[in-house]
Amino acid sequence: MKFSVVSLLAYGAAVQAHCIFQKVSINGKDSGSLTGLRTPNNNNPVQDVNSNNMICGQSGYTSQSVLNVAPGDRIGSWWQHVIGGPQFSGDPDNPIAKSHKGPVMAYLAKVDNAASTGINGLKWFKIWEDSFDTGSRKWGVDNMINNGGWTYFNLPQCIAPGQYLLRMEILALHSAKTQGQAQFYQGCAQINVSGSGSFSPSSSVSFPGAYKANDPSILINIYGPTGQPDNGGKAYTAPGPRPITC
Repeated sequence: MKFSVVSLLAYGAAVQAHCIFQKVSINGKDSGSLTGLRTPNNNNPVQDVNSNNMICGQSGYTSQSVLNVAPGDRIGSWWQHVIGGPQFSGDPDNPIAKSHKGPVMAYLAKVDNAASTGINGLKWFKIWEDSFDTGSRKWGVDNMINNGGWTYFNLPQCIAPGQYLLRMEILALHSAKTQGQAQFYQGCAQINVSGSGSFSPSSSVSFPGAYKANDPSILINIYGPTGQPDNGGKAYTAPGPRPITC
């Protein structure tokens, strides 16, 4: 099902929490709201790791655009509480509630046509993650909040030319000590990669299937001895494979 930007804006005004991936920037240039994106129709999380909604989020708006990028480009993903930004002036939960600690991740899947491909059966490989820094005790979500909802990474130089879906994901772990309560937020961007890279993944993962509900990075109590959501200062490994290296 496809939704107009207007209907998404109207729907976004009624919801009360969480966040949505809703913009891409390329080398600092904003591509525009929902341009080149497959965006859920609400900002609620996916909590069933076996759901097809783990792929690109719940059904919602699908853009007809494909974004042109090159290996090495600085890619930004913009997350906000509701479509368009804060839910109201001074919204304390924009871009997401500060309690929602966890990693931010990016995956790619090669496709024939990014604007029209189905999402089932795709083979994904991870290209980037911002997980947990034991020194600063900051999570990827903390960095996203501090950047006004933006996360940034460079598209690996070795990515082969062609069309891809870029899957962006936040995992919020504030309630993850109970199985099934970890919160996943996803969306996919439709991209066309130029250049002369030749990377072909030796292994890949599928969604659903890449994560299990009892994975130690998903079923976890991130609250340390002092009650802070800092994992007790211990290292944390985000779910799924490690990002590729070129």
